[in-house]
Amino acid sequence: MDGKADSRKPGRQKILYAVLLALSLGSLAGTALMGRSREVILIFDEAVPVAFLTGIVSTVGNLCAILMVNTIKKTGFLTAVTLLAVQLVILLFGLLAERRSSALPGLFSVVLVIIAVIMVYSREKRLDRYQTAELDAVKARQKATELLFEQTATALVNAIDAKDVYSRGHSLRVAEYASRIAGQMGKSEEECRQIYYAGLLHDVGKIGIKNAILTKAGKLNSEEYEVIKQHALIGRQILSGITAYPYLSIAANFHHERYDGRGYPEKLKGEDIPEIARIIAVADAYDAMSSNRSYRSAMPQQLVREEIVKGAGTQFDPEVARAMQHLIDVDEEYEMKERQEVRELAGKDELVCTELRNEVSEGILITFCVTRIRVRSVPEAMPEGAEESGAGIPTLILFDSLDGRYHDEPKTIRDLNYFEYAEIRFDGESSITGARNIMTEVEPSPSGAAEGPGKTGEKSYCLEMARLKDHVLITIDDGETLLRVTVAMPDSTRYAYAALTGAYCHLKNVSIDITLDRIREGDIQRIAPEISYVNGPAGDLPNVQIDGFRSAATQGVPITDGLRLRFHTMSLPTARLIWHCPFISVYSSENGKIKGPGFHEFALVRLDGENWDDRDDGIVNELTVDRKDYFIGWDAWKEKNKAGFDCTVTFERKGSGVTVTTENFGIFIRNTTYIDGGRKLFTAITGDQCALTDIRIRTA
Repeated sequence: MDGKADSRKPGRQKILYAVLLALSLGSLAGTALMGRSREVILIFDEAVPVAFLTGIVSTVGNLCAILMVNTIKKTGFLTAVTLLAVQLVILLFGLLAERRSSALPGLFSVVLVIIAVIMVYSREKRLDRYQTAELDAVKARQKATELLFEQTATALVNAIDAKDVYSRGHSLRVAEYASRIAGQMGKSEEECRQIYYAGLLHDVGKIGIKNAILTKAGKLNSEEYEVIKQHALIGRQILSGITAYPYLSIAANFHHERYDGRGYPEKLKGEDIPEIARIIAVADAYDAMSSNRSYRSAMPQQLVREEIVKGAGTQFDPEVARAMQHLIDVDEEYEMKERQEVRELAGKDELVCTELRNEVSEGILITFCVTRIRVRSVPEAMPEGAEESGAGIPTLILFDSLDGRYHDEPKTIRDLNYFEYAEIRFDGESSITGARNIMTEVEPSPSGAAEGPGKTGEKSYCLEMARLKDHVLITIDDGETLLRVTVAMPDSTRYAYAALTGAYCHLKNVSIDITLDRIREGDIQRIAPEISYVNGPAGDLPNVQIDGFRSAATQGVPITDGLRLRFHTMSLPTARLIWHCPFISVYSSENGKIKGPGFHEFALVRLDGENWDDRDDGIVNELTVDRKDYFIGWDAWKEKNKAGFDCTVTFERKGSGVTVTTENFGIFIRNTTYIDGGRKLFTAITGDQCALTDIRIRTA
């Protein structure tokens, strides 16, 4: 309400200024005309010269001048002084030039009013300065209080986090994530600030939990879990004394409630849970998954995202979960996570290896753009009696994993879907692990630019790596010999990373340069047939294999009322996330093709029900996702997708609305898009890591 009042204030001031200015100008004109008049008027049967009435008219103008100064401040003062100066000139002219004695009283009156206006304006300026200084002092005191509160809260949180090495920094991260979620949901700056502080203190109750439980290495048993649940109540008791900030105790008490009513401590459900607690619940869960724990490492971001999607409507408020999903989607570098120490070649330029694979660099992603690596290798002395094939020679490990890192522990290999393709030594020796084929060609170096072996056996190498579909090409040039290593991966859907290692060698002066040179068809010799999952019968449209996120799409189909698309979909063998499924696109383009001339997408409906409508083109999407009582659960849903199923999508077009409807294994989806104008609209099926076959078109 105060904001609306403040916004109306300038408008009222303009109206008041216009009225006072009009009255002042009327008074000025009246004073000039009446002062020269020789006419008389009857007032109470007595003849009164009109010139005698100039004092009354000028008084009205003088009052308006004082009011302008008092209410319009500087602008009013300048206007009033200008009008009074003009009036003073007129009166002086009448007195001196026209010798009108009737102007004398008005002259003294105007002088007095000018003095009064100056005095009023001076007083108003002093008052404004005093009020500004007082307001600045209040703001400074408020800022100091807030700073003291934040420092006290942070110190308290640090004391709690210090009890458990695996929760260090947790509260600060939750506060930051919760504030960002709130901002994404359109909350005001003040609301985001409150949510930040609530997130900072959400776990303050853990100060009352025994260290043995907080620091236990591994998962808690049922008795220990009941104890840890008490931290919500303890937090409420601690923070309830801060009556100026009641939202703090509310957030601490309810941040473990679940949207489906199965949380604690009061088993609240849905919107009965305070919104601030629903926001912190998502931020808290996100940080727990994206941070290291005593019983597991931090989860890759795409797995964290999947858990947020799975929990929408059950563990989490769907709206808050969607905001978190969007923050994850725009966080392409996975900045929202616990900061960890950098490993070799992550901020360094050297790697010291003893036994093969005892030190391995971060994975370097191989794409269709050529990546160039330069490295100098210095042999290291081997211990007496040690034997190591390829000692002193660098080696590349070619692999895929969810976090882009090399792993050798069975549990981590399983959890992060680590899959190794091959090991390639810089002398041309190689071994296949999971690749379908590998071919090495040897030829003289075309450049001769790289340095040969030095006196100590040092050698410089230049590597270039690129990928085209399911084939990877790696060239290794030591200035004398050029190795061309072609690797056929199991399929086109997996990622390919290369990590540097070696046996008894010191890799130094490492530089990595991702160029803009793109690999093209024909640049890599195919050494194994292309893997296809769409060899089955085609329907009305050609079959489509979608190896990556929207990497392919069907032909466009004009949308008419009653249109039905029926197709068979199957997730590819590498699919592991719930959004590895088909998407339905509603769009327009000049040639009816996705990404064609004039392409504009109005809706993208995913079969898992995901949606983030953050448009700036005025298009409105109304999405309904209903998980029926017979919904089979997300793990079973993914298995059904892997096995393959027939899907039907229907379209209704009435007026400006286009409605897309489908249901699969208990997930009912209806999306209505409102589009102004009579545009010709198309639909096409795209997706992520899925194969589409037997696509049939039916019209009403």
